[in-house]
Order: sequence, then structure tokens, then C-alpha cells
Amino acid sequence: MTNKAIISTDQAPEAIGTYSQAVKTNNTVYISGQIPLDPSTMAMVSDDFAAQTHQVFKNLAAICEAADGSLADIVKLNLFLTDLSNFATVNEVMSEYFEQPYPARAAVGVKELPKGALVEADAIMVI
Repeated sequence: MTNKAIISTDQAPEAIGTYSQAVKTNNTVYISGQIPLDPSTMAMVSDDFAAQTHQVFKNLAAICEAADGSLADIVKLNLFLTDLSNFATVNEVMSEYFEQPYPARAAVGVKELPKGALVEADAIMVI
């Protein structure tokens, strides 16, 4: 039987649906998709793609910390972009938050994201 702990922090946006910010089972943490909401206002941080991407990584980092980990512990990262022409910007911003060895990653173009976000990311962390 697996143990399951719900991870929650007010330093990241509260869940806006029927999900948890993250779920930890044994030493693995599954982090729900994060969009660029400011956790204190629950409003989109900006219309600017780079600013949104920074906020997504800040939200992921806050959840990692709440689970006693860090972005460096992420082993798999999934990125969802409404415009794949922003791919280079994602790489540039991501390089400010991650160092080698980088996590495994997918970047997927999608039609739309919740609340009109331009980018979303979810992750798997092992601590």
C-alpha cells in the first residue's frame, strides 16, 4: 500500500479545480499544472510571455519547497505553450531556474490554457 500526502502552500496559487497543488507518494512528488497566477491575488501576472513563464517557475519552486525539495529535484517537466514560437523564450527563462543536469522535458503546443494563460507547466520531482 502506498502512502499519499497532499502538498499545499499559500506561496503558489490555490487549486482552481478538483485537484491538489501536489501529491507526494514515497519519495516522488507529482506537481499539478501551474499557470502564471500571482498567489496573493490569483490574477494573471502579465500579458507578457516571458513574465508569465517566470511566474510559472516561481509557482513550481514554491510547491517544490513546500514538499522539502527544489527545482533541482525535478526529473520530468512538461511545458504547454499556446504559441510554439515562444519556445526560445521558454529556454531562456528556464535557464535562469535550472542548471545541468536538466530534467527530462516535453514542450507541447496547445490551443488554449486556463484563464487565458500563455504557458503552463507540470512536473515530477524525486526527493
